[in-house]
Amino acid sequence: MKYYFLTLFPEIFQAYFQSGMIGRGVKAGIIEYEVINIRDFSGNKHHKVDDSPYGGGAGMVMAAKPIADALKSIPDYSQYPVIYLSPGGRTFAQKDGIALAQQPGLIFICGHYEGIDQRVIDRYVTMEISVGDYVLTGGELPALTLADAIARHLPGFLGNCDSLAEESFEADLLEYPQFTKPREFEGMEVPEILLSGHHEAIRKWRIEQAEEKTRKNRPDLYEKYEKNLQKK
Repeated sequence: MKYYFLTLFPEIFQAYFQSGMIGRGVKAGIIEYEVINIRDFSGNKHHKVDDSPYGGGAGMVMAAKPIADALKSIPDYSQYPVIYLSPGGRTFAQKDGIALAQQPGLIFICGHYEGIDQRVIDRYVTMEISVGDYVLTGGELPALTLADAIARHLPGFLGNCDSLAEESFEADLLEYPQFTKPREFEGMEVPEILLSGHHEAIRKWRIEQAEEKTRKNRPDLYEKYEKNLQKK
């Protein structure tokens, strides 16, 4: 999988792709990435890539041509999904990460200011995606969020494939609570069932805990879970 990031702040990406599991994925050749500075395609000595919006209004809008030229600098760019990170997009979900992990490469456009010229979206963008109902100062953090979520589904990225099957949002449930040593911490004990060695009892307990956590924290998700249970 190769990630391409079109951004005004290329320095944001370097440390991230040299650290943690993502860094190990790069070293193992599972992930490649390239960061493209949109300002390099500004066409002016001041590297200006934004202008005031037609029709008036606050803020500035990123111009179409520098973004389009940056995109076209990628060989065979039309073969890859182009993702624009925007609070105006549909909310990213686990299923999207699974589907996008099947692609040979992905292009992320990281917007700033009041966004990008709509004509770029209409002509080049495959998916407009949001990471939640809030507004950030730029698209770099959402792009890294997607890159991380997608990488988890790449073959060989996770050492233990069972981790994918039991994590949050699989089967419309949040993940059950986890514990490790020591058995006692500040007066709190590890649940006795986890020390029993009874695998079936542990499995049932974990399902019950996942159901309770989902019902409490994500009633919308739990409602979906209940509906799917009724269909079975």
